[in-house]
Amino acid sequence: MGADYLGTRALPRLELGEAALEYIQQQDEFIGTQVLPIFPTKKKAAIFPAITRESITREADTKRAPRGNYNRDGFQAKDRQYNCEEYGLEGPLDDSERSLYATDFDAELTSVQIITRRVLQAQERRIAATVFNLATFTGASLYTDNSSQPWDNASSADIPAQVRAAREKVRANCGIDPNALICSKANIDRMLASTSIKDTIRYVARLTEAELLNALADILGVRRILVGKGIYNSAKEGKSFISADIWSDDYAMVAVIGDSQRLADPSVGRTFLWASDSPENATVEQYRDDAARSDIFRVRQHVDELIIDPFFAHLMKVDA
Repeated sequence: MGADYLGTRALPRLELGEAALEYIQQQDEFIGTQVLPIFPTKKKAAIFPAITRESITREADTKRAPRGNYNRDGFQAKDRQYNCEEYGLEGPLDDSERSLYATDFDAELTSVQIITRRVLQAQERRIAATVFNLATFTGASLYTDNSSQPWDNASSADIPAQVRAAREKVRANCGIDPNALICSKANIDRMLASTSIKDTIRYVARLTEAELLNALADILGVRRILVGKGIYNSAKEGKSFISADIWSDDYAMVAVIGDSQRLADPSVGRTFLWASDSPENATVEQYRDDAARSDIFRVRQHVDELIIDPFFAHLMKVDA
């Protein structure tokens, strides 16, 4: 079952959690846990060995004399620490609401979908703030200001050249070519309007959004492009709705992103999930509040979203 539910009235609702996550993934809004892949761990907090750029790139004496022994070498790792914190949200479903909506839609699933989206939206904002962070990615080897040739100027910005330069910074820093470009939906639209891009894909027979992204990835020299589409309401409570992008269109990043199951893979960062307490990134539970004649649905997670080594990425300012 994963989490220990002895001594609590809350019951796991794994089927609701799976359905809600599947629905949200189909909306294709959030990219945070692709940028910082989830690594399940049995411990809430621990020190872990992170493979370093020094270990990957250092020289070794490989020459062997006849009848001599081979020189030996190993890898070195730097200690990093994670400390998972709990996040979550509850939503009540009144008995009268359940009856009222019974013929229209599944009120339980709808409630859980809405709560889950809010929990994952909050996580997406945390990850975006962690990744597009000028305090972490600072100095010429980690950050380039391209605002004099912004991506929203279709004729002046040579976007492929800017991305190639950022990729070269990462390769020079760690010996690995970045495999992903991270940017907002607004910057994808700017790329498609850019003269430097349009001239390249003009005669390419690609029609769907996925195919266009594949074409852009080929042009920019990365395996994939992760597009942040999520928005949030930036207005204060009680004020009129103000739409804001979670992933700022002021920035874009090239990065080395490792496999979620292999901690030894070099990666700019990870999302550590304390799986012993929250088996899924959005764990759903239910309990009864008789005083309110309601079933309470709780969605929670125990995570730490962490930059492991900033030298596996390069941040670009792409807007004036």
